[in-house]
Amino acid sequence: MPSSYELVAQATLPVKMVVLMLLIFSIACWYIIGYKWLYLRRAFAENEAFLQIFEQTRQLNVAAEAASQRPRSPIAQMFRAGYDELLRVKAAHEGDDAPGIENVERALRRAFSRQTTVLESMVPFLATTGSTAPFIGLFGTVYGIMHAFMQLSASRDTATIDRVGPGIAEALFTTAVGLVAAIPAVIAYNYFVRRLRVISTEMDIFGNDFLNIVRRHILK
Repeated sequence: MPSSYELVAQATLPVKMVVLMLLIFSIACWYIIGYKWLYLRRAFAENEAFLQIFEQTRQLNVAAEAASQRPRSPIAQMFRAGYDELLRVKAAHEGDDAPGIENVERALRRAFSRQTTVLESMVPFLATTGSTAPFIGLFGTVYGIMHAFMQLSASRDTATIDRVGPGIAEALFTTAVGLVAAIPAVIAYNYFVRRLRVISTEMDIFGNDFLNIVRRHILK
């Protein structure tokens, strides 16, 4: 029974290209999975630490110092954007009855969008791999089977399993590689999407809380 390496070594060039492409997709997906898992783990930890400080102190200058020490926390970065804009608004509208809370709200929305973009980076590649890898593998399978039967038809030998089997095994191997690349990508994509939704909800809640604090105690 030939090994996987032997199947690929004996395969035609298109089948080898399909296997190579799927291996590149798989390696890229595992890199993204590892990187995003570590990144989101740290983001959740820093979010929790920052929110604990923010809830305990409610002093914006203390929270600003805590936020500067947590660059991976999306909520901390939202706070920094809102706090910096708040300082600019207070300086520009000192003694004014209309300090412009809308500017702070826009700063929070911009920070929310930036952090969401950073958090979602590379994750769509997992969805792309999960949806396309099986079809790429299927293409290799179809081509491999066609090539095997064309070789068989050109030969005068009797069609036996010994003649057809290696070509079909080579062709089916590409589908297996496609599934190996796609299944972890789909699982990881669904996991990350769920985690990103949690962070997005926390960011939205924090933005509203921060604006309420600003309205009640700062810009009044």
